Amino acid sequence: MKRQAIVAANWKMNGSLSLIKEMISGLNSVKLAENVDVVVCPASPYLSAFAISAENESLQSNIHLGAQNVSEHKSGAYTGEVSTDMLNEVSVNYVIVGHSERRSIYKETSTQVAHKVKAVLNAGLTPILCIGESEEERIAEQTDTILASQLQPVIDEIGIEKFIDVVIAYEPVWAIGTGKTASPEMAQETHSFIRQFLANADKIIANKVPLLYGGSVNAANCEELFAQTDIDGGLIGGASLKVDEFKIICSSAKGS
Repeated sequence: MKRQAIVAANWKMNGSLSLIKEMISGLNSVKLAENVDVVVCPASPYLSAFAISAENESLQSNIHLGAQNVSEHKSGAYTGEVSTDMLNEVSVNYVIVGHSERRSIYKETSTQVAHKVKAVLNAGLTPILCIGESEEERIAEQTDTILASQLQPVIDEIGIEKFIDVVIAYEPVWAIGTGKTASPEMAQETHSFIRQFLANADKIIANKVPLLYGGSVNAANCEELFAQTDIDGGLIGGASLKVDEFKIICSSAKGS
Protein backbone atom coordinates (compact mmCIF):
# COMPACT_ATOMS: atom_id res chain seq x y z
CA MET A 1 0.00 0.00 0.00
CA LYS A 2 1.27 3.42 -0.97
CA ARG A 3 1.67 5.87 1.90
CA GLN A 4 2.63 9.50 1.55
CA ALA A 5 6.24 10.10 2.57
CA ILE A 6 6.82 13.41 4.34
CA VAL A 7 9.95 15.26 5.38
CA ALA A 8 9.05 18.13 7.70
CA ALA A 9 11.44 20.85 8.86
CA ASN A 10 10.82 22.21 12.36
CA TRP A 11 12.92 25.36 12.67
CA LYS A 12 11.76 25.95 16.25
CA MET A 13 12.80 29.46 17.44
CA ASN A 14 15.48 29.76 14.78
CA GLY A 15 15.74 31.03 11.24
CA SER A 16 15.67 34.37 9.43
CA LEU A 17 14.35 36.01 6.30
CA SER A 18 17.63 35.26 4.57
CA LEU A 19 17.35 31.55 5.46
CA ILE A 20 13.86 31.47 3.97
CA LYS A 21 15.17 32.77 0.65
CA GLU A 22 18.10 30.37 0.76
CA MET A 23 15.89 27.40 1.64
CA ILE A 24 13.34 28.08 -1.09
CA SER A 25 16.09 28.44 -3.68
CA GLY A 26 17.70 25.21 -2.47
CA LEU A 27 14.49 23.20 -2.36
CA ASN A 28 13.59 24.24 -5.88
CA SER A 29 16.62 22.30 -7.09
CA VAL A 30 15.84 19.09 -5.17
CA LYS A 31 14.58 16.11 -7.12
CA LEU A 32 11.98 14.47 -4.92
CA ALA A 33 10.82 10.90 -5.33
CA GLU A 34 7.22 10.27 -6.32
CA ASN A 35 4.82 10.35 -3.38
CA VAL A 36 7.11 12.57 -1.27
CA ASP A 37 6.05 15.88 0.25
CA VAL A 38 8.28 18.38 2.05
CA VAL A 39 6.96 20.69 4.76
CA VAL A 40 8.85 23.69 6.10
CA CYS A 41 7.72 25.03 9.49
CA PRO A 42 9.38 28.39 10.25
CA ALA A 43 8.53 30.52 13.27
CA SER A 44 5.19 32.34 13.00
CA PRO A 45 6.58 35.78 12.05
CA TYR A 46 8.10 34.23 8.92
CA LEU A 47 5.06 32.36 7.62
CA SER A 48 3.88 35.14 5.32
CA ALA A 49 7.39 35.78 4.05
CA PHE A 50 7.79 32.11 3.17
CA ALA A 51 4.41 32.00 1.39
CA ILE A 52 5.16 35.13 -0.65
CA SER A 53 8.67 34.02 -1.55
CA ALA A 54 7.45 30.52 -2.47
CA GLU A 55 4.90 32.02 -4.85
CA ASN A 56 7.39 34.45 -6.37
CA GLU A 57 9.94 31.68 -6.93
CA SER A 58 7.34 29.18 -8.20
CA LEU A 59 8.27 26.63 -5.53
CA GLN A 60 7.53 23.02 -6.44
CA SER A 61 3.94 22.10 -5.63
CA ASN A 62 4.90 19.21 -3.33
CA ILE A 63 6.73 21.57 -0.95
CA HIS A 64 4.38 23.00 1.66
CA LEU A 65 4.28 25.55 4.46
CA GLY A 66 3.66 24.44 8.02
CA ALA A 67 3.20 26.11 11.40
CA GLN A 68 4.81 25.00 14.65
CA ASN A 69 1.78 25.49 16.87
CA VAL A 70 -1.83 26.69 16.89
CA SER A 71 -4.54 27.52 19.40
CA GLU A 72 -7.44 25.17 19.91
CA HIS A 73 -9.67 28.26 20.07
CA LYS A 74 -11.28 29.84 17.01
CA SER A 75 -10.74 33.44 18.16
CA GLY A 76 -10.96 35.61 21.28
CA ALA A 77 -8.97 36.99 24.17
CA TYR A 78 -5.98 34.66 23.95
CA THR A 79 -3.01 36.99 23.84
CA GLY A 80 -0.09 35.63 21.84
CA GLU A 81 -2.03 32.76 20.30
CA VAL A 82 -2.60 32.03 16.60
CA SER A 83 -5.81 30.59 15.16
CA THR A 84 -6.39 28.15 12.32
CA ASP A 85 -8.13 30.90 10.31
CA MET A 86 -5.00 33.04 10.55
CA LEU A 87 -2.85 30.14 9.37
CA ASN A 88 -5.18 29.48 6.45
CA GLU A 89 -4.90 33.10 5.36
CA VAL A 90 -1.12 32.84 5.03
CA SER A 91 -1.23 29.61 2.98
CA VAL A 92 -0.27 27.17 5.74
CA ASN A 93 -1.09 23.52 4.95
CA TYR A 94 0.34 21.62 7.93
CA VAL A 95 0.50 22.29 11.67
CA ILE A 96 2.78 20.63 14.22
CA VAL A 97 0.70 19.72 17.28
CA GLY A 98 1.83 18.37 20.64
CA HIS A 99 5.58 18.70 20.15
CA SER A 100 7.45 17.48 23.24
CA GLU A 101 8.69 21.01 23.94
CA ARG A 102 5.09 22.24 24.00
CA ARG A 103 4.14 19.40 26.33
CA SER A 104 7.10 19.77 28.71
CA ILE A 105 7.81 23.51 28.74
CA TYR A 106 4.28 24.86 28.23
CA LYS A 107 2.49 21.99 29.99
CA GLU A 108 0.18 21.08 27.14
CA THR A 109 -1.84 18.01 28.07
CA SER A 110 -2.82 15.19 25.77
CA THR A 111 -6.43 16.39 26.08
CA GLN A 112 -5.45 19.88 24.93
CA VAL A 113 -3.41 18.38 22.10
CA ALA A 114 -6.48 16.38 21.04
CA HIS A 115 -8.54 19.59 20.93
CA LYS A 116 -5.86 21.21 18.76
CA VAL A 117 -5.84 18.27 16.35
CA LYS A 118 -9.61 18.60 16.00
CA ALA A 119 -9.36 22.36 15.38
CA VAL A 120 -6.68 21.84 12.72
CA LEU A 121 -8.74 19.19 10.91
CA ASN A 122 -11.89 21.31 11.07
CA ALA A 123 -9.96 24.11 9.34
CA GLY A 124 -8.96 21.83 6.47
CA LEU A 125 -5.32 21.69 7.56
CA THR A 126 -3.18 18.62 8.24
CA PRO A 127 -1.96 18.07 11.80
CA ILE A 128 1.46 16.55 12.46
CA LEU A 129 0.71 14.93 15.81
CA CYS A 130 3.85 14.48 17.90
CA ILE A 131 4.16 11.73 20.48
CA GLY A 132 7.13 10.35 22.38
CA GLU A 133 8.61 9.14 25.64
CA SER A 134 11.34 10.50 27.91
CA GLU A 135 14.59 8.65 28.57
CA GLU A 136 13.38 7.70 32.05
CA GLU A 137 10.18 6.26 30.61
CA ARG A 138 12.08 4.21 28.02
CA ILE A 139 14.47 2.86 30.66
CA ALA A 140 11.44 1.91 32.74
CA GLU A 141 10.02 0.10 29.68
CA GLN A 142 6.99 2.41 29.63
CA THR A 143 7.31 3.55 26.00
CA ASP A 144 4.23 1.70 24.72
CA THR A 145 2.12 2.84 27.67
CA ILE A 146 3.14 6.49 27.21
CA LEU A 147 2.49 6.47 23.47
CA ALA A 148 -0.90 4.85 23.97
CA SER A 149 -1.80 7.50 26.57
CA GLN A 150 -0.93 10.22 24.06
CA LEU A 151 -2.78 8.65 21.13
CA GLN A 152 -5.98 7.52 22.82
CA PRO A 153 -7.28 11.01 23.74
CA VAL A 154 -6.94 12.03 20.10
CA ILE A 155 -8.79 8.91 18.92
CA ASP A 156 -11.51 9.65 21.48
CA GLU A 157 -11.75 13.28 20.36
CA ILE A 158 -11.83 12.92 16.56
CA GLY A 159 -12.60 9.24 15.92
CA ILE A 160 -10.24 6.81 14.21
CA GLU A 161 -11.72 7.53 10.76
CA LYS A 162 -10.34 11.09 10.87
CA PHE A 163 -6.79 9.73 11.20
CA ILE A 164 -6.84 9.34 7.41
CA ASP A 165 -5.96 13.06 7.43
CA VAL A 166 -3.45 12.96 10.31
CA VAL A 167 0.33 12.60 10.21
CA ILE A 168 2.01 11.15 13.32
CA ALA A 169 5.57 12.00 14.30
CA TYR A 170 7.26 9.76 16.85
CA GLU A 171 9.96 11.74 18.64
CA PRO A 172 11.76 10.06 21.52
CA VAL A 173 12.31 13.03 23.82
CA TRP A 174 15.76 11.78 24.79
CA ALA A 175 16.89 11.99 21.15
CA ILE A 176 15.70 15.53 20.33
CA GLY A 177 18.60 17.90 19.85
CA THR A 178 20.92 15.64 21.86
CA GLY A 179 22.75 13.94 19.03
CA LYS A 180 21.37 10.64 20.33
CA THR A 181 19.29 8.73 17.82
CA ALA A 182 17.20 5.63 18.20
CA SER A 183 18.74 2.84 16.15
CA PRO A 184 16.78 2.11 12.96
CA GLU A 185 15.66 -1.17 14.51
CA MET A 186 14.52 0.53 17.71
CA ALA A 187 12.68 3.22 15.76
CA GLN A 188 11.00 0.62 13.55
CA GLU A 189 9.88 -1.39 16.58
CA THR A 190 8.20 1.67 18.07
CA HIS A 191 6.64 2.74 14.78
CA SER A 192 5.29 -0.79 14.39
CA PHE A 193 3.67 -0.50 17.82
CA ILE A 194 2.06 2.83 16.84
CA ARG A 195 0.64 1.38 13.64
CA GLN A 196 -0.65 -1.69 15.47
CA PHE A 197 -2.24 0.50 18.15
CA LEU A 198 -4.14 2.36 15.42
CA ALA A 199 -4.95 -0.94 13.70
CA ASN A 200 -6.69 -2.12 16.85
CA ALA A 201 -9.26 0.55 16.03
CA ASP A 202 -9.14 0.35 12.23
CA LYS A 203 -6.56 -1.65 10.26
CA ILE A 204 -7.25 0.03 6.92
CA ILE A 205 -6.81 3.53 8.38
CA ALA A 206 -3.68 2.46 10.28
CA ASN A 207 -1.99 1.30 7.10
CA LYS A 208 -2.56 4.69 5.46
CA VAL A 209 -1.30 7.00 8.23
CA PRO A 210 2.19 8.43 7.54
CA LEU A 211 4.48 7.83 10.53
CA LEU A 212 7.50 10.14 10.79
CA TYR A 213 10.56 9.71 12.97
CA GLY A 214 11.97 12.74 14.77
CA GLY A 215 15.07 12.75 16.93
CA SER A 216 18.45 13.98 15.64
CA VAL A 217 17.79 12.87 12.06
CA ASN A 218 20.59 14.04 9.78
CA ALA A 219 22.13 13.41 6.36
CA ALA A 220 24.23 10.54 7.72
CA ASN A 221 21.43 8.47 9.25
CA CYS A 222 18.30 9.42 7.29
CA GLU A 223 18.58 6.83 4.54
CA GLU A 224 18.76 3.89 6.94
CA LEU A 225 15.93 5.27 9.06
CA PHE A 226 13.71 5.94 6.03
CA ALA A 227 14.31 2.39 4.78
CA GLN A 228 12.38 0.91 7.71
CA THR A 229 8.98 -0.57 6.91
CA ASP A 230 6.89 1.71 9.11
CA ILE A 231 8.94 4.92 8.90
CA ASP A 232 7.46 7.18 6.23
CA GLY A 233 9.74 10.20 6.64
CA GLY A 234 11.04 12.48 9.33
CA LEU A 235 10.43 15.54 11.48
CA ILE A 236 13.77 17.28 11.21
CA GLY A 237 15.10 19.80 13.73
CA GLY A 238 18.64 21.17 13.68
CA ALA A 239 19.57 19.61 10.34
CA SER A 240 16.70 21.46 8.65
CA LEU A 241 18.45 24.78 9.29
CA LYS A 242 21.30 23.71 6.99
CA VAL A 243 20.05 23.94 3.43
CA ASP A 244 22.47 21.48 1.85
CA GLU A 245 21.95 18.87 4.55
CA PHE A 246 18.18 19.23 4.45
CA LYS A 247 18.25 18.74 0.68
CA ILE A 248 20.06 15.41 1.17
CA ILE A 249 17.46 14.33 3.73
CA CYS A 250 14.59 15.28 1.42
CA SER A 251 16.07 13.41 -1.52
CA SER A 252 16.51 10.30 0.67
CA ALA A 253 12.76 9.93 1.28
CA LYS A 254 11.22 7.39 -1.07
CA GLY A 255 7.62 6.84 -0.09
CA SER A 256 6.23 3.38 0.49
